[in-house]
Amino acid sequence: MIERVSLFSSRRDFVIFFFISAFIFTYALLIEYNNYKNLTQFDSNIVHATIIKQYTKTKTTKSGRTKTYQVLKLKSEKGFSFYTSAKKSFPLSIGKKIKLELWAGKISFYEYLSSFYAFSSSKYVYKTLSSKQKLNNLISMQHRDTDISDIYKALYTAEPLNREIQTKFSALGISHLVAISGFHLGVLGALLFFLFKYPYKFFQNRYFPYRSYKRDSFIVISLVLLSYLLFLDSPPSLLRAFAMLVIGFILYDRGIKIISMMTLLLTVILLISFFPRLALSIGFWLSVSGVFYIFLFLIHFKELSKIWQFILIPFWVYFLMLPYSIVIFGNFSIYHPLSIIWTSLFTLFYPLSIISHLINQGDFLDSILKFLLRLDTNDIKIVLDWKWLIFYVSLSIASIYKKEFIYLLLGFSFSIFIYSIYNVTQF
Repeated sequence: MIERVSLFSSRRDFVIFFFISAFIFTYALLIEYNNYKNLTQFDSNIVHATIIKQYTKTKTTKSGRTKTYQVLKLKSEKGFSFYTSAKKSFPLSIGKKIKLELWAGKISFYEYLSSFYAFSSSKYVYKTLSSKQKLNNLISMQHRDTDISDIYKALYTAEPLNREIQTKFSALGISHLVAISGFHLGVLGALLFFLFKYPYKFFQNRYFPYRSYKRDSFIVISLVLLSYLLFLDSPPSLLRAFAMLVIGFILYDRGIKIISMMTLLLTVILLISFFPRLALSIGFWLSVSGVFYIFLFLIHFKELSKIWQFILIPFWVYFLMLPYSIVIFGNFSIYHPLSIIWTSLFTLFYPLSIISHLINQGDFLDSILKFLLRLDTNDIKIVLDWKWLIFYVSLSIASIYKKEFIYLLLGFSFSIFIYSIYNVTQF
C-alpha cells in the first residue's frame, strides 16, 4: 500500500500558506468594517432582512406596569445578525423578508460581527413566500402536531426551535441532532452516494468506462450539497463540514493524508480568512471541536480494528464533548447519556424521515419524536466556570503531541460526567 504524504513538506510551505491566509483575512475584515461604517454612519439606516426567530416577551417597567412585546432575530442581506423588538400585535412572520428602519449608530464593530440589539421601525413585510417557507408549509401539512412539524423544519430547513423544545433536547443531550451540522451533511452525502452509485455504474460500463467514478460522484454530490448549503443560507457548522468535504477530497485525490490535525487546521484557517464572522460563532467552534476529537481518536488509536473504532467513537465523542455542553448550555438530565444511543440510531432515522416526507408519509416516525417530547426529564442547570473549559482546551491541544495527556483528558471529562450525574440524582 502506498503511504500518503503530509500536506506541508516543510515549515516554509506552512508559513507561506499562513501569510496568504492572513492577507485574505485582513481584506475580508476591511470589507466588513466598511459595511459597518456604512451602517453606523448615520443615526438610522434602511435595512432588508429575513426574520429567523420570533417570540413573545413580557417585562415589568420602572413604573410597575407589565409590558408585552415581540422579540425578533433577523439576518440582513449584508450578512450581519441582530435583535430588535416589535409590537405585541406584530404577526408571526418567521422566514419572511422585511424592510425596516434600523437605529444602530452606537454599536461596536465587535457587536456588528457577532450580534447586537437595535431599535427599529418596521416599514414593510414582504408577503411573497420564499422557497424555504413553501417547503416548510409542505412539511407542516404532513403533521398534526405543531411541535413535531417544527422539529422536522429544524432538521431540513434550519428553522429555530422554540425554547421549550430546545431546553428539552438539551437536557436529553440531542440538541446536535436537530441543529443541522456536519453530521447531517455526512448522512446526506452517504445517501446521495448510494443513490448515485448504481445508475452511474450502469452507464459508465456502457458509455464512458474511462471516467473516474470517485471524481464524478464527488462533483455531483458536492454540487447538490452546495445547493442545499446556499438554500439554508450557509449555517456555520454546515459551512465548515462542506469546506472540509471539498478540501478532504482534493487532498485524498492527490495522495495526501486526510486524517490529520493539519487538515482540520487548514480548513479552519481558510474559512475564517474568507468569513471572519465564523471566528465569533459558537456553533462553528463546537463543530470544529467534534471533528477535532474524532481525529484525535483516529490518530492515537489507529491500531484498533474498524469495528472497535465504530463502537467506541460515539462514546468517545460524547464524553469529550460533555465539558463544552455543560459549560455552554448547562442542561443535564438522567437521560443525557442515552444520547450516545440516539445519535447512533439517528443515522437510520434521518434518511428514513427524508424518504417518508418525499412520498407524503411524513408522519411515519412521529411516534418516536412524541415519545422524546413526553419524557419527564427533571433536568437541572449545572454551572461550570469558563476557566475549566480553557484548561480543558489546553489539555486537548497537548493531547495532539503526547498520548499520555489523553488519559488526563478522559479523566477530566469523566469527572464532569460523575459530577453531573451526582447533581441530577440529588435533585
